[in-house]
Amino acid sequence: MAEPNAQFREKFEILKSLILNSTMTVALTGAGVSTLSGIPDFRSAGGVYSSQWEGYDVEEVLSISFFRRRPDLFYRWGNEFMYQLERSTPSIIHTVLALLEQKGYLQGLFTQNIDMLHKKAGSKKYWEIHGSAEHHSCTNCNAHYSYEQIAPIVRKGEVPHCTRCQAVVRPDIVFYGENLDSAVLTRAVEMFREAQLCLVLGSSLVVQPAASLPSYALSHGSQLVIVNAQRTAYDRAATVCFNDLAQVGEALSSWAAGLTSRKALMPSP
Repeated sequence: MAEPNAQFREKFEILKSLILNSTMTVALTGAGVSTLSGIPDFRSAGGVYSSQWEGYDVEEVLSISFFRRRPDLFYRWGNEFMYQLERSTPSIIHTVLALLEQKGYLQGLFTQNIDMLHKKAGSKKYWEIHGSAEHHSCTNCNAHYSYEQIAPIVRKGEVPHCTRCQAVVRPDIVFYGENLDSAVLTRAVEMFREAQLCLVLGSSLVVQPAASLPSYALSHGSQLVIVNAQRTAYDRAATVCFNDLAQVGEALSSWAAGLTSRKALMPSP
């Protein structure tokens, strides 16, 4: 729900000042930013986790133990929730983050989402904490497959199998019960520790270890801005909080469009 104009303008002025005065801004995005693209989130009242799927809790369907037992059921679920992603386009949040990066005001972006929308929006300095539906691999020989190769198979109601060894192919996402990519996590911790400004957008900050990343920034003196429809455990530590992603995205987009690139501001050698 959009905030009253006067209240929003006051807080948005603070956000603009924080961005302008930071030379190390890092963002963390969650499922909320993709709801603006028509992709359901997980933990809201109407989110993916709010009801069972064919008698199963969705967290169970997304566990590695379930995938190993019933890849057929996982892919039936995925046909509805993962393998229609080409229909989705980046939201205003995705595009404005890409623009801030392009102009030198965002130094890194970490996302909990697997929907490839930051890439579609043009972000370059981004890391996918929970993997991505863009890549798939054979569970036996590790042969690699793209989303474009696998999605048509899933949409036909079939389980994708490796063309080399016939083993089941899996999406390169982090299932429940699996560890995150240690290189991505290490990079995230390093960048959040170095951050002068930490932006959290569309994340409830519940799922660990991503939910702890703002604590690394705060412990090293960073400012924290949270934009999320629901309250988070970090709200009290934030410099400013917003509750409407679309309202913030529209204001940021209009403002960022007029920003001079930091490269243009650098003195000539």
